[in-house]
Amino acid sequence: MAIRVFAPAKINLALHVTGRRPDGYHLLDSLVAFADCGDWITVEAATSLTLALTGPQSASLSATDNLVLRAARSLDPTGTARITLDKQLPVASGIGGGSADAAATLHALSRLWDLPLPSAATLLALGADLPVCLQGQSARMQGVGETITPCPLPPTPAVLVNPGIALATAAVFCALQSRHNPAMPPSVALPNPASLATWLQSTRNDLQPPAIGLVPQIAGVLADLQSQDHCRLARMSGSGATCFGLFDTAQQAEAAARALRRSQPSWWVQSTILT
Repeated sequence: MAIRVFAPAKINLALHVTGRRPDGYHLLDSLVAFADCGDWITVEAATSLTLALTGPQSASLSATDNLVLRAARSLDPTGTARITLDKQLPVASGIGGGSADAAATLHALSRLWDLPLPSAATLLALGADLPVCLQGQSARMQGVGETITPCPLPPTPAVLVNPGIALATAAVFCALQSRHNPAMPPSVALPNPASLATWLQSTRNDLQPPAIGLVPQIAGVLADLQSQDHCRLARMSGSGATCFGLFDTAQQAEAAARALRRSQPSWWVQSTILT
């Protein structure tokens, strides 16, 4: 029996870098939402552990050195399964694709192998985004990713844009000028997309300036998003280079996505709903 699990894109609506531990890990304070677009993981019983890659964004991935396989082995080092990753999200793009894929793999294999999910320490060893991706719901993520507080958000129409340039997270953190910045302001009631966009104006993504320094095209993506009719906020997600624009209605977001596809046909553009 095949088990299929969705791996949604993770969007950092705000990302404050608040410090750095002696071991080098950065302390974060981030508001995370999940999109209704993403990858798919399918697992089936097999006599060995294998990974097959499909989908329009799979060409640059390795089927032997992949976080999906590391996640599977963390659950059971001797477990066997045929895993298929249908890769729809851009690679190394700041929207948690690899972590989302690994989290979906853990959910699928825990059902296939009838095993509990890994411990929090095991998840963090795989990556800072694994705990929040495993939960798959909007949350405030703090520390090195271990402190997760659910934070319900209004369903918010958005457009995701990636200029087709992979950006390594480590390189962005290395280019960061200040590693000790203020945390996010206290949360407030956010009944609709407009209130969310207004509150986000008091936050930031501390990785956006260094990412633009490494990939100047990000500034152009942000400018094009912000220039779309009814766009309330344009910002980069995570360590980039994917950016998002927030809108009040799905119709507004879809119209903006169509306009961006016409003007920038080489970009990856996706309208979505964030929750």
